Amino acid sequence: MSGQIEKSGEAELIAVYGRRRVGKTFLIRNGFSKAISFEFSGIHHATLDQQLENFSLALSAGSTGLPVAKAASWLKAFEMLRQYLSPVLKIERTIIFIDEFPWIDTPRSGFLPAFESFWNSWASREKNLIVVICGSAAAWMIKKVVNNRGGLHNRVTRRIRLLPFTVGEMTAFLKHRKVNLDYYQTLQLYMAMGGIPQYLKEIRPGDSATQNIDRLCFTKEGLLQDEFKNLYHSLFDTAQSHIDIVRALAKKGMGMSRTELIAACKLTSGGYATQVLDELTESGFITPYIPFGKTKTYLLYKLTDEYSLFYLKFIEGSKAVGSGTWITFISGNSWTSWSGNAFESICMKHIPQLKKAIGIEAVYAEVSVWRHQPVTKADRGTQIDLVIDRGDSCINICEMKFSDRPFEISKAYAKELENKLAVFRDQTKTRKTLFLTMVTTYGLRNGTSFSGLVQKEIGMDMLFDR
Repeated sequence: MSGQIEKSGEAELIAVYGRRRVGKTFLIRNGFSKAISFEFSGIHHATLDQQLENFSLALSAGSTGLPVAKAASWLKAFEMLRQYLSPVLKIERTIIFIDEFPWIDTPRSGFLPAFESFWNSWASREKNLIVVICGSAAAWMIKKVVNNRGGLHNRVTRRIRLLPFTVGEMTAFLKHRKVNLDYYQTLQLYMAMGGIPQYLKEIRPGDSATQNIDRLCFTKEGLLQDEFKNLYHSLFDTAQSHIDIVRALAKKGMGMSRTELIAACKLTSGGYATQVLDELTESGFITPYIPFGKTKTYLLYKLTDEYSLFYLKFIEGSKAVGSGTWITFISGNSWTSWSGNAFESICMKHIPQLKKAIGIEAVYAEVSVWRHQPVTKADRGTQIDLVIDRGDSCINICEMKFSDRPFEISKAYAKELENKLAVFRDQTKTRKTLFLTMVTTYGLRNGTSFSGLVQKEIGMDMLFDR
């Protein structure tokens, strides 16, 4: 895309957003063939005076090192930037980069109106100019920039939402850094920290997944020891409600409805609850799913940020620290429930790979979850982790199981699976063919023991397909 942008021959306003440490700044600094002519980054919780001084220092650095006086306002600051850029634009295509855009727009600072004026009155007519604005507060970027109803309405020429690495991309990244781990160990790392490049840069070649998790999560100097607090407070001005929702979802692997979250987190305003949920969704921490056969009114939210789930389950309040800590957790019951939820979440993020493994990559399909809460004592309640409703009159009912060996279906679990299929068919009244699909790490030990039950077996290797 950078090649298209550089050769477009038009003024470009590019909005880049994505969660903290996902690699936005690295992408922008390294994604163009030309060097960036001017770069400025907002300072978190800085005053207007501090932001303006920081701007003047950045402009000084670009002006052959000559000191530039601090502007009295953002209107004057952007006029200084215009004067700096004008002679350069007559010669060549020029890129400017404003990082952490939301942090600059402090209350009563006048920053956003000044930027709108800068773009609309001058920059948008400069065919040699590329302006890249970037922010970790994804919800802010979408609301105030991408979907702006004022001076920036429909002004963004391109937007890039940078997502964490997939499992396959993570593997390629680690191999590039000389880290060679097998699929199972790589998957453990992903389950603990997700596909966040800044976290993955801390993985040491020659150390096992367990050693890396011990060092990063259970030592005082570990990057992920207290990242949780910084993560949310750096993205949201009033982060407590966001954290409360994340904590509530961490306890409910099956997900929670909006009504359930409002009650659990004691949120008094329905509108405010919607705002917080939207912000967490846009920032990639939670994911809403429409249950099979339902409308958006019945949305279920799940915590899908791997690090947050791992932190709340194991790091926060842990008395165990240092080498060997993770081994002690692996042998406990808490590891079993966490690994199951984490593996399920990862599989649901890799639907294209899952469809390809099933053999339906070319078939239209809608993905959902499903749960049935019993109304009477005689009623049978159940939930299904993943429903792939296909356009060819078939439905894949997917069960995800994480284990360190081939998974064995017990008689009790086989009955549970039969019950799920029966309740699903009875409650949904579907006439489509149901295919029970087992997604596991090392396959099934006894996949043929229960004739006709499991229609498809898929191993973890499918996740590594890029």
